[in-house]
Amino acid sequence: MALKKFSFNVIKKDHYARCGLIETHRGNINTPAFMPVGTQATVKATFIDDIIKTGSEIILSNTYHLMLRPGASRVKSAGGLHSFMNCPLPILTDSGGFQVMSLSKLNKIDREKGAIFNSHIDGKKFILSPEESIKIQKALNSDILMVMDECPKKSKDYKLIDKSMDLSIYWAKRSKKEFGAIPHKALFGIVQGGLFEDLRKKSLEQLIKINFDGYAIGGLAVGETQIEMFQVLDFLKDLMPNDKPRYLMGVGTPSDILGAVKRGIDMFDCVLPTRSGRTGLAFTWDGRVNIRNSKYQKDNSPLDIKCKNFDLNKYSKNYLNHLFNTNEILASMLLTLHNINFYQELMDSIRTNIKNGTFDDFHDRYIDKL
Repeated sequence: MALKKFSFNVIKKDHYARCGLIETHRGNINTPAFMPVGTQATVKATFIDDIIKTGSEIILSNTYHLMLRPGASRVKSAGGLHSFMNCPLPILTDSGGFQVMSLSKLNKIDREKGAIFNSHIDGKKFILSPEESIKIQKALNSDILMVMDECPKKSKDYKLIDKSMDLSIYWAKRSKKEFGAIPHKALFGIVQGGLFEDLRKKSLEQLIKINFDGYAIGGLAVGETQIEMFQVLDFLKDLMPNDKPRYLMGVGTPSDILGAVKRGIDMFDCVLPTRSGRTGLAFTWDGRVNIRNSKYQKDNSPLDIKCKNFDLNKYSKNYLNHLFNTNEILASMLLTLHNINFYQELMDSIRTNIKNGTFDDFHDRYIDKL
């Protein structure tokens, strides 16, 4: 029996904000969607069953990290990433390019060979070409694959960003060729070009010619301000294909997400809710809470009384403060789960308001609060 084809449809629009549905053979994804990050085949400090209970419909895993440990062949021998980590949800894997630039001790870019780098773990030398990145993602058996790109740091050097963007287009073509035709999986292209509008336009036009199943916007969340990020999205919002998912990579804060949805973005991922949860920072409907603060030692109220989708309000601020200040593992588990749940409640409210035609009011009410 043929597996269900990957597809995407926009269900409702409220100005540029879009509510849609991605269909995969592993399940549907309502958009705008937030993907919890399961870097090394685990969303840190949580169980997959609990991630599902928060309303999460897709997670992200990392090609670079899984390539180094435990290795793609080991994951493949276990039946693929879903079997390996016991996750029934659709999984998106990034290409590994960003981590090569940001984590490796030494790296060199070769147009033909790809990224030549030393592992940040043991210094072992690797060569990651566009073809190899796709082969690894196929071995992981993810549902949405990303082309390999070069992700430069924020720079005002036009020639540097232009050269990097041109290389990313070349690698995108090679990634597409290696991917081939797999109807039940998707391959997303990545728009680069830094803060230069003409380069962003050129990158997008070239990717559209190659024809991908979705289009990600990369090269943001690398040091630019939120205003600069929104300026890039404002420029692209009329140029991006309407019939394909739009994915803003590595973003972000709740206010980043609200502003990006307002500009037509459908998909997000970020380590912020999980990383913040492990350090004692909670996201709530009334703003951020540093639960380590001594003022919570006598506060027996719930962390977020407006929390509705998960039974987390049985734990008081007083108790959570105690757990963090005694370095108990349960502290990270509870706050990580709380934050993922908050992000999914935020996405659910965003979708509801788009459908009701009230998103702009919702955006204005929370953009400066969250």
